[in-house]
Amino acid sequence: MPPDNGATVAAGGDVDFPQNGPSSGGGIFRTSADTFNLSAIGFYQVLFQVSVLEAGQLVLTLNSGAGTIELAYTVVGRATGASQIVGMALVQTLVINSILTVRNPASETTALTITPIAGGKESVSAHLVITRFA
Repeated sequence: MPPDNGATVAAGGDVDFPQNGPSSGGGIFRTSADTFNLSAIGFYQVLFQVSVLEAGQLVLTLNSGAGTIELAYTVVGRATGASQIVGMALVQTLVINSILTVRNPASETTALTITPIAGGKESVSAHLVITRFA
């Protein structure tokens, strides 16, 4: 992630995942640093972790062609401390080419500060793993 991830994620803003990791099988494509195309109709398991300084929350969003919707059942957060926000959820797509993001919910009032060096001297990463169930 560092140093190519933005320093803050505004309320209603999406978390960047600027580097690609290993992938297999196709059907899930990056469309920008923060958006991912889920090309097939079906179920996806989505796992993410992001190190931030503030208390805060993150939520998955899905845009199936009728606008972006925050998926309320995917909200995760933490009350205090400087650690990771970790989430895992199942997401169902009903149309092809749905767009997925990880977002600081629009209802929040605080921007989240991404922590590029958390807990030591080494750079830490934000992770996003999307797995399609066949």
